[in-house]
Amino acid sequence: MSRTFLNKAGSVTVSLLLAMSMLLGGCGGAKGNAVAPETKKPAAQATEPATPQQQQEKKAEEIDKKMSGARNTPIVQAARKVGPTVVGITNKAYVRDFFNRVQLAERGYGSGVIYDKSGLIVTNNHVVDGASEIIVSLADGRSAQGKVLGTDAATDLAVVKIDLDNLPVAEFGDSSTVQVGEPAIAIGNPLGMEFRGSVTVGIISALNRSVEIGEKKFTLFQTDAAINPGNSGGALVNADGEIIGINSAKIAVSNVEGIGFAIPINNVKPIIKELASKGRVAHPYVGASLIDAQIAKQYGFDMDLHGGLFIMKLSKGGPLARAGARTGDIITEFNGVKVQTVAALRDEIAKHQVGDQVNITVLRNENQMTLAVVLQEYPRN
Repeated sequence: MSRTFLNKAGSVTVSLLLAMSMLLGGCGGAKGNAVAPETKKPAAQATEPATPQQQQEKKAEEIDKKMSGARNTPIVQAARKVGPTVVGITNKAYVRDFFNRVQLAERGYGSGVIYDKSGLIVTNNHVVDGASEIIVSLADGRSAQGKVLGTDAATDLAVVKIDLDNLPVAEFGDSSTVQVGEPAIAIGNPLGMEFRGSVTVGIISALNRSVEIGEKKFTLFQTDAAINPGNSGGALVNADGEIIGINSAKIAVSNVEGIGFAIPINNVKPIIKELASKGRVAHPYVGASLIDAQIAKQYGFDMDLHGGLFIMKLSKGGPLARAGARTGDIITEFNGVKVQTVAALRDEIAKHQVGDQVNITVLRNENQMTLAVVLQEYPRN
């Protein structure tokens, strides 16, 4: 009997415990009280390593936060923005050594500016002229072999292409808004790659300077920002970090300092567009060798030019020859504009396109006549 009593007591105890557990924990199937099944967290995705450019930008941001406003000037910001887009260009060509062996040797160096994500770089024609191989060195330490897409000796411009990813790109400004006296920042590689990314600061000293280099005439910005050998093809930048010119030449004369030149970027844009797409630029010409008063005086010619240009030689089949001009004629006007120097005539021709018809006034035996001349493309040779 005692055993039966114990069994009943045990059953009552178990029943009480079950009831209490249900009151405390609730029914397993009751809404809102179900224990949520354990879910697995998605595996963390592997992040791509930062590019050298991204690393530089992050480092620059960290430094920027610590800099005072007095130090973080527009010049600092412009240099930081444009610096990564300026590259070094090494021109290599095959030469013969002392033992008459053919070797690939460095001929010169210069700078360039990346202006398109596809790897297009603008530089000077004289930087890549005669190259058998072009090596492009980036500010982030990378380098690649460059391909010359096109060159134009008349404007001293060239376009080079490289095949690399994650390229920084420069922002072109509007050179028509440039004012004399505003800050000018030159970025390039003076004296070779050892001084890559050098930044010099000055002002715009003058606009529309006409400079003759060899037989070619260029209309350039003048700046006192230091431009040394190797800066050619580099960037001239305004205080907003916009490219306003491509550094092109420096007067190398004793006792002359602080005179550098750059091709205005508005003149550069249409040229590099044609070079990138066609490989060349079609320039018009009239097909004549001419003498003005200055050239006549220089070579001791005693002649009355009537304030015009003496035709010394005509190109066979050239525009003037086809229009009926003769050797000995004197050009006095081009499309109604008086031309007294060869440079002035070049300026007027440059305003036109190949295929345009212009009126050229000439004197022949004291008789004035007007010739209808169709401009042709300047021969590449």
